Amino acid sequence: MRKLFIGILIAATALTANAQTNNQQKPAVKWYTMEEAQALNAKAPRKIFVDLYTDWCGWCKVLDNNTFSNPEIIHYLNTYFYPVKFNGEGKEPTVFNGQTFNFNAQHKCHDLAIAIMQGKMSYPSMALINEKLQLFTVLQGYLPPEDLQPILVFFAQNYFEKMNWQEFQEQWPKIKKQ
Repeated sequence: MRKLFIGILIAATALTANAQTNNQQKPAVKWYTMEEAQALNAKAPRKIFVDLYTDWCGWCKVLDNNTFSNPEIIHYLNTYFYPVKFNGEGKEPTVFNGQTFNFNAQHKCHDLAIAIMQGKMSYPSMALINEKLQLFTVLQGYLPPEDLQPILVFFAQNYFEKMNWQEFQEQWPKIKKQ
């Protein structure tokens, strides 16, 4: 009887520990709306990273599952940016930099997505916006974590003010180790 009790106690302890491990949340990107990111930027300036996606886009889902789940990407986006997830076909009006953008029925996408991508509609796309709400660049297509990380560092750490992209890429292995 005593062995049975000890066996049950051990099993219950293991189940409890497993349940606690499963309940702990894994790190994730803290996504904001465009309006939330702008409000936060007004109080504490930070660059804005925009993930432009659609519900039907398969590569957008791959980007979410592979790139935006990477611990280094999560850390960088949450630390140095206000990350925004923006549905390029969303129907809700969105205010950006004092201007209201709406769904464009003729083009079947959101006017803000059209403005950010400068009419070159492609999903997924990612936009980097500076603290003054000025577009820095748009990245189109899927990027694995190892390709996105140096771009985030180049922009977030203002390396673009000191060197061009080619020089940065040459120095990236050394910069990454810092």
